[in-house]
Amino acid sequence: MILRRFICYNASSTVSSIAPSPKKKPLIFLGSPQVSVTVLEALLNASASPNSSFEVAGVVTQPPARRDRGRKVLPSPVAQYALDKGLPSDLIFSPEKAGDEAFLSALRELQPELCITAAYGNILPTKFLKIPLHGTVNIHPSLLPLYRGAAPVQRALQDGVPETGVSLAFTVRKLDAGPVIASKRFQVDDLIKAPELLSFLFSEGSKLLIRELPSIFDGSAKSKAAPQDDSKATLAPKIAPDEAWLSFDEEAFVLHNKVRAFAGWPGTRAKVVVLDDKSGQQNVLELKIMSTRVCKDLEIQDGGQDYVTFKKGSLVFPCGGGTALEVLEVQLPGKKAINAAAFWNGLRGQKLKKL
Repeated sequence: MILRRFICYNASSTVSSIAPSPKKKPLIFLGSPQVSVTVLEALLNASASPNSSFEVAGVVTQPPARRDRGRKVLPSPVAQYALDKGLPSDLIFSPEKAGDEAFLSALRELQPELCITAAYGNILPTKFLKIPLHGTVNIHPSLLPLYRGAAPVQRALQDGVPETGVSLAFTVRKLDAGPVIASKRFQVDDLIKAPELLSFLFSEGSKLLIRELPSIFDGSAKSKAAPQDDSKATLAPKIAPDEAWLSFDEEAFVLHNKVRAFAGWPGTRAKVVVLDDKSGQQNVLELKIMSTRVCKDLEIQDGGQDYVTFKKGSLVFPCGGGTALEVLEVQLPGKKAINAAAFWNGLRGQKLKKL
């Protein structure tokens, strides 16, 4: 309770007496996970510059939740970072919904000229969007109108795109559909995983934001922002836990892209059968597939389409279309991740069959 009272906005509390400096334009930042911290850090650093025209007047984030193995109730990474940087606790808001009247009332008293969102994780109602003078601007890790939605990086990797990027766009009521102020393109390495790409894109997005802030504050960004072509829009829906399972009937590149996309959460899983020829026993194992690559030179012996082999430090899984997937790292339930060689050695000569 002490922790929650310390970091959360309480509907009965009043706005801090520490008001934004009249010489600087008040800006409100909205974000929640660790990747959002990069953006908040960039804003705080820029606002500390002697010639800065703005200051971070408040932070809005998700309420505390149970995190980590201990399942302790902890503030969001953004809330914790803001506290560590000395932002007054009553300027760190964590409403259950962004449309809560008590929260909106407190926000109006701060008179923000601009709101910035970066993976906030809450729908912003019209009543919210009408408050900041220059609107609300979102950092979105895709090349809009592509991959609108909750999981743009994951879905882009799942599709195996060779190129992606980050966009700076005004927020409207329609999901990720506002005019685009600026964007930046990047080539996608075919081995990069979602957590690394997500972190990179938000880092680049923060640089793009700092570059464009002057035009946003003077109003010129609105006139230059390009409307999105809705006919070219693609969606990036939230990932469901049951998507984690791999089917080796699919081609290897499809599975490899899925492993990259779902790294971090929910991860990717597969079931295999361990066969002991001596005893005739069969044990089904659930493996978390951590790292993979597409096998370049495939040689499957007759009758070996269902069996996993070991080659050059990797477990080779035959897949659909005559392809094969090299699994480099796996994890058994409740165990630490290990490389393929360690797992193979642990089989002690037993055969491994895919399901």
